[in-house]
Amino acid sequence: MRAPPKKPNSTRPLLLQNIGQLLTLRSTSGNSGPRRAGDLKQLGIIEDGAILCVGGKIVSVGDTREALRDSWIKKNRSQIVEIDCGGRVVLPGFVDSHTHPAFVSPRLVDFEERTAGATYEEIAEAGGGIRSSVEGVRASNKAQLAGKVLVALQEMMAHGTTTVEAKSGYGLSLDSELKSLEAIQLAAAQWPGTVVPTLLGAHVVPTDFKNQPQKYVDLICEQMIPQASKRKLARFVDVFCDRGAFSEQDTLKIFAAARKNGLAVRAHISQLARTPLAKLLAMNPVSLDHLDHVDETDVSQLAQSSTVATLVPGANYFLGLKHFPPARNLIDAGVAVALATDFNPGSSPIASMPFVLSLASTQMGMSPAEAISAATINAACALQIQEKKGSIEPGKDADIAIYKVRDYREISYWAASNRCELVLAGGMAVTSRQDESRR
Repeated sequence: MRAPPKKPNSTRPLLLQNIGQLLTLRSTSGNSGPRRAGDLKQLGIIEDGAILCVGGKIVSVGDTREALRDSWIKKNRSQIVEIDCGGRVVLPGFVDSHTHPAFVSPRLVDFEERTAGATYEEIAEAGGGIRSSVEGVRASNKAQLAGKVLVALQEMMAHGTTTVEAKSGYGLSLDSELKSLEAIQLAAAQWPGTVVPTLLGAHVVPTDFKNQPQKYVDLICEQMIPQASKRKLARFVDVFCDRGAFSEQDTLKIFAAARKNGLAVRAHISQLARTPLAKLLAMNPVSLDHLDHVDETDVSQLAQSSTVATLVPGANYFLGLKHFPPARNLIDAGVAVALATDFNPGSSPIASMPFVLSLASTQMGMSPAEAISAATINAACALQIQEKKGSIEPGKDADIAIYKVRDYREISYWAASNRCELVLAGGMAVTSRQDESRR
């Protein structure tokens, strides 16, 4: 693979006009933090909206009549690329704040065994699960792995996602975890969207450390984290803290090593069994993800913290579980809730954020408006990038998705369809797969 080209920037201003519903996600209170409780339903909708983008940034937001009367637009109109949205719905590009794209092959054996009744943990104990993806990653070179990551990113963007958090976690050795992060970096340089890399060396204990789990924790803390930080390959360190993975004590040790090396922390937690959250919350994780098994104490502590609860219902759906994360309880208690795909080869091979929004409404009782807020501005907060992403406001990146629908509720209503028609990433128009298929 050749050295990746620099991302192109739009050199001409862009004007989106005749937007039927423009979902700005602007905060009415001026609060730059995540939306909670009733504020999750506030989408800041402008009818017959318009957006002016210059140099990859949003410059102004309003209605079409105002835009066409603007003196600057009048003076420079011959230089402006105009996009007539024809009454369609426009919103911020989705922020997918929990994905695992650095893998080689789908886990089809796991899938087939699950259809025969095997559980997630039974499959893992039999040699499937996360560990079964390790061999492919270790055997691949960086360019091959980057190619796999890039395909996943492109699929996500086709559904309206413009920012993706991408984890390592299937190498489970020093060299392969760093290679995975390098592959993510290489793929990101060829993709017009934004990628936020995360080190997930603490996914599970690999087979070669099966009898020395603490030695593997030491490897993460003493080598993986310092090298990922020094080489600027990751912004976050993640830990799978759950039954069959890493203990609360292990997680706290890894968190401490991450903080020492200047990296923020997040965790998969309480997916399979409850882990009390108090000690982890004391470490100020940016996000705690899954949270299928939490009690009233956990919910109360989350509500009083700045930590975002990132829910990934795609995993519950694909694993065939009847129980989904308690979104309604979390939101009503004032917890900051985000949504993500958990894209991965074993438990959630789902690249579509609109499908996750549909699951949030049909299986977790979230309104379509709450789901959109959770997948845009709150997901941006879960990655600490809300100053640039997650809403359509002057000064933010021009990351915008246009859907061929008349009402924003249709985005999650058409559960098995992709209605995304066009994406802007950093002000650059990206033709969707749907458009290409019609040519």
